[in-house]
Amino acid sequence: MAKFTKEDALNYHANGRPGKIEVIPTKPHATQRDLSLAYSPGVAQPCLEIHDNPDDVYKYTAKGNLVAVISNGTAVLGLGDIGAEAGKPVMEGKGLLFKIFADIDVFDIEVTTKDIDIFVETVKQISPTFGGINLEDIKAPECFEIEERLKRELNIPVMHDDQHGTAMISAAGLLNALEIVGKDISKVRLVVNGAGASAIACTKLYVALGVSKENVVMLDTKGVLHNSRKDLNKYKMLFSTDLPLHTLEEAMKGADVFIGLSSADILSKEMVQSMADNPIIFAMANPDPEISYELAMSARKDLIFATGRSDYPNQVNNVLGFPFIFRGALDVRATSINEEMKLAAVKALAQLAKLEVPESVSSAYNKTNLHFGREYIIPKPLDPRLIYTVAPAVAKAAMESGVARQPITDWEAYEVSLKQRMGLDNQLLRYIFDKAKASPKSVVFNDANHFNVLKAALTARQEGIAHPVLLGNVDEIKELIEKFELDFGDVTIIDPSSNVMQDKRKKYAQIFYTKRQRKGMTFAEALERMHSRHYFGAMMVESGDADALLTGYASKYSDAIIPSIEAIGVSNKVKHLAGAYLMMTKKGPFFFSDTTVNMEPTAQTLVESTLVTAATVRKFNLEPVIALVSYSNFGGTKGGNPQIVRDAIQILHRDHPDLIVDGEMQANFAFNTEMRMKKFPFTKLGNRQVNTIIFPNLSSGNIAYKMMQEIGQSEAIGPILMGLSKSVQIVQLESSVREIVNLAAFAVMDAQK
Repeated sequence: MAKFTKEDALNYHANGRPGKIEVIPTKPHATQRDLSLAYSPGVAQPCLEIHDNPDDVYKYTAKGNLVAVISNGTAVLGLGDIGAEAGKPVMEGKGLLFKIFADIDVFDIEVTTKDIDIFVETVKQISPTFGGINLEDIKAPECFEIEERLKRELNIPVMHDDQHGTAMISAAGLLNALEIVGKDISKVRLVVNGAGASAIACTKLYVALGVSKENVVMLDTKGVLHNSRKDLNKYKMLFSTDLPLHTLEEAMKGADVFIGLSSADILSKEMVQSMADNPIIFAMANPDPEISYELAMSARKDLIFATGRSDYPNQVNNVLGFPFIFRGALDVRATSINEEMKLAAVKALAQLAKLEVPESVSSAYNKTNLHFGREYIIPKPLDPRLIYTVAPAVAKAAMESGVARQPITDWEAYEVSLKQRMGLDNQLLRYIFDKAKASPKSVVFNDANHFNVLKAALTARQEGIAHPVLLGNVDEIKELIEKFELDFGDVTIIDPSSNVMQDKRKKYAQIFYTKRQRKGMTFAEALERMHSRHYFGAMMVESGDADALLTGYASKYSDAIIPSIEAIGVSNKVKHLAGAYLMMTKKGPFFFSDTTVNMEPTAQTLVESTLVTAATVRKFNLEPVIALVSYSNFGGTKGGNPQIVRDAIQILHRDHPDLIVDGEMQANFAFNTEMRMKKFPFTKLGNRQVNTIIFPNLSSGNIAYKMMQEIGQSEAIGPILMGLSKSVQIVQLESSVREIVNLAAFAVMDAQK
């Protein structure tokens, strides 16, 4: 768990604009005309349309993407009945989670009543505002009746997340845990400690999935819910038993599963040891579980253990469910969230945990290689696949169960829209991968004795974009494959220095010597170079033994690029290489060049960088619209760096008149089309949106792309090496798996050309 002080928490909520959420306009509002359209008199038109056709409220207002998070503050986290206002920070936080995980807008509503009738009536009266209602932090048993009544009386989705969120997430984990230990869900003995809203909802869902009600023992603070007790309400009576059990210690003997939704440290080591073989414990008390992870694992080595904490394996976190359940429900305009939709979410979550885990997820949790097993039975909250896995499953279930008012017909388009909604995907990135998959090529992954490179090679193979060849120490690579259970199957592993490569080294040395003999190279020197993985990998591509090379992970950029220049050579079309990054931003893709190769380019070098970058942009099926940037605009400053840029533009306009390029200009005019047209209407760029930026030197280009990564939260694909006659890409030192895979996809696409 993250460690912070009381002051840290208070400052987080108080500093700057108080609270955690704000309302942001989604329509232009700068001019008087804008305001007249937004309000009077223009607003009258959508009002009349909605009056004539009430369903048009989804067309002309935000209702379809707006959820109310409503609470009376009677059961706030572990704080209890602290009141509506004191609970507001939690409701704002819930709104923030809805937004960042599923792009759902939220108004938090705090109601100051404990009266069920008044609460229900309040929600009913404000319900026309919303597309869905998320009930939050309402104590049991009132929460049961409130939810039941609202579900009956409203025609929009209503869900009490404290009940059903934990139920769905833990149910997915339970299904997977039982599969791992090989136990039949209908035969397991299940102990549930806690008999509040969440515990009852969880157990009802487990029964719906196949747990036998007769095999459930539930306890509250007074012990086992036994039929002999006279203090049980109708909700607790659902899980009362005649078994001769009265205490937790008695109930735990021989139990297969323990579900804890109660309080910290009530489960002892001895109780864990008394359970059946391969026991499953979900200790979900918040913030401290019913038994600590360390104590539980010391009691049993055959234990599968889950908590609500992020610092231990198998976190049961409601954020895995509610954003995506509401997303799916809203997108088909469901009239309710029914049992079929909940079960669909459970099964989607369970299945997702069995799939290959993206490296970005493992990295976020400081794990080397997450994979389905005893310590990974539930997806991680930061898994970007959740939205396009769970939401469609929920939407389909809504349609199949008859509660959807706007069915989805194109599921592929829906998945794309979900990815775009969250900025998880971009048409250009999909284009790269689709092109690579259409005709995968053999790619040499140098430095494959490093885990990130090895995992990237496996991912590229599994994605169907490349046939990897692994270059590195054979024993080290095989050891990593075995250690991390990487399923390569048959894969070629080459160590250029090994004796078995002697003939291949001689062959490559002869080719290399022929290319370099008039540049001071002897055959002995050429042969010696072939012991280097950089040279050997480059010669594999040059000789046709492979289609593309990825190298540089464990080397300086200069050490990696020189062997490829010498072995393969620059394309006949240019005299200089250049490096570019494809920046994936919320405003679309931008190509930044040169960011890696030419330190202080001349005008002619800038020209060639522009030409080779334009050719690369066209490979992405885009028409390059290019701005050469500097610190002045169109001759505003004489001499210096702007003059070099102006000289390059003059050459480009003279020799390449069809190329859409202009400069020199400041970066804001390059990106802001309206401002550029107003100030410089003569520019050759016209009113087109610039998609390619040529920087005046390496320093400015490198600084710009790194600032975009960190401050602009843009994903950078690259560096893309441009100008070699064959496909070679130099990955950055210590690149992530995702970065290497993206570059591999481009290398394949480049090799196809």
